[in-house]
Amino acid sequence: MEWTDVDLDNCSIAKALEVVGSRWTIVVLREAFNGVRRFEDFQRHLGVSPSVLSQRLRSMTRDGLLERVPYREEGDRERHEYHPAAKAWDLYPVIVGLMQWGDRHRDDGAGAPVHLIDAASGKPVIAAIVPFDSPTCAPSDLIVRPGDCLRVLPDH
Repeated sequence: MEWTDVDLDNCSIAKALEVVGSRWTIVVLREAFNGVRRFEDFQRHLGVSPSVLSQRLRSMTRDGLLERVPYREEGDRERHEYHPAAKAWDLYPVIVGLMQWGDRHRDDGAGAPVHLIDAASGKPVIAAIVPFDSPTCAPSDLIVRPGDCLRVLPDH
């Protein structure tokens, strides 16, 4: 069997891109993975219009990427925070891979803006394809450090 014999009407990549194929979806996930939870914080950090952000948060919640969690500051009305759902955390290695691809192929000469470091070993973390039973780092095991000119991606 050859690749051209595979029926692509049920392509997993195309179906995934229906949910995460928007730039705003990816950058909202990046923010959520790094602890941004509240609408005004997303808006301020991303510089996105309220209508675009509202629509994106609504669709990401509907698609199961984010969970709306109510909170209330004393004296204020109830509002919601947006927490990454399990489905979003399954995308974390993909986001790390995109980030590291951008570090390698879209570098502006300033170096990577952030590096992921394994908290236990202190070693840089890279996105990789590994055998099924290989140990991996959980997102909670990582430290995000501001970038410098440290080169962490191996050359091919």
